[in-house]
Amino acid sequence: MSAISLSERAVLEAAADAPMLGQVERWAAVNSGSRNLPGLADMAGFLADAFAALPGDVALSSPDEVDAVDADGTIRIINHGRHLHVAVRPDAPTQILLTGHMDTVFAASDPFQDLRWLEDGVLNGPGVADMKGGIALMLAALKAVEASPVAGRIGYEVVINSDEEVGSASSAALIRRAAKGKIAALTYEPALPDGTLAGARAGSGNFSIIVAGRSAHAGRNPEEGRNALVAAADIALRLKNASGAGFSCNPARIDGGGPNNVVPAHAVLRVNFRPRTPEDETAAAALLDTVIADVAREHDVHIHRHGGFGRPPKPIDAGAARLFGLVKQCGADLGLPISWRDTGGVCDGNNIAACGVPVVDTMGARGGSIHSAEEFLIADSLPERAQLSALTIMRIAERGMV
Repeated sequence: MSAISLSERAVLEAAADAPMLGQVERWAAVNSGSRNLPGLADMAGFLADAFAALPGDVALSSPDEVDAVDADGTIRIINHGRHLHVAVRPDAPTQILLTGHMDTVFAASDPFQDLRWLEDGVLNGPGVADMKGGIALMLAALKAVEASPVAGRIGYEVVINSDEEVGSASSAALIRRAAKGKIAALTYEPALPDGTLAGARAGSGNFSIIVAGRSAHAGRNPEEGRNALVAAADIALRLKNASGAGFSCNPARIDGGGPNNVVPAHAVLRVNFRPRTPEDETAAAALLDTVIADVAREHDVHIHRHGGFGRPPKPIDAGAARLFGLVKQCGADLGLPISWRDTGGVCDGNNIAACGVPVVDTMGARGGSIHSAEEFLIADSLPERAQLSALTIMRIAERGMV
């Protein structure tokens, strides 16, 4: 750490000494699955109390209204939890954004609820890496920077949403507002076990395609029916066959059908697209429109498309490359090799980048097997990654730029 100044060293020591592991254990004991509103309310309260240690305004922001398609094609409102929003020194000359999420993929009914040590230093539990560990080290870094000589030079907003694992639809507008005017953003998704970060990311679009046909007796007059299930399957096959170098399409589920002697009049097809570039997203959207129109005409059915591309593709542009370079240099000064690689996964970093703000979105703890009962956190990465964040934030403050 020869390139670390004395003032930086004091901040790094404070960041590493924060009681992060205890926070992770307490927070991971709270089930905060994306649809578990009571658990999310508890988690939001714990986080509001913890982030009140920062010298800013702490609020729990109400979620925006979001609708979804049921299996029978009914469109209904889906409730979400409140989002933590913290604003510190909004008038400071340099402004950055830090984001995370309090929700996990594990529902209140999921059998994976408990924490256990797999071996020394490796903690298994729901959300320990994705991303309660990331939230803990984010807070540790910010508290340490607040005690530094450069604190007054930098302002920041923190958004910790309750719906990232289900697409962030109820928090997307909040994130866009918070990203406005920021020169950089750090998001606390977990790094890989070896510390590798996510670089460029593909985008993502989720759609529910509602097909309305016509019922008829399957034996007496099937020709008078319009089979919605067959039309939905035709759409799925055409979309899948059109997947290529620019985007992939995953037809994931068809809801519908009924008794064997009835031509089904209703079906809902669920599909996901992963475009690699903005141009690929445009091409995927055009394909979807064309396929829907062709199938509606050929099968004589009515089709309604619900959904959209909620996560834009995130390329590594010049601004992002500079921010990655800064994180890499901070890592080198701390004795941490920092590298990154492209990924098909998505997160709120996609949406932040679409606002024109450079973002590194895997500043969280090292861990793995996320979204499974084998999820684990490497405990030693909490102080390690808290120091990396603290040094990165300090150097942005010192330079006033990335």
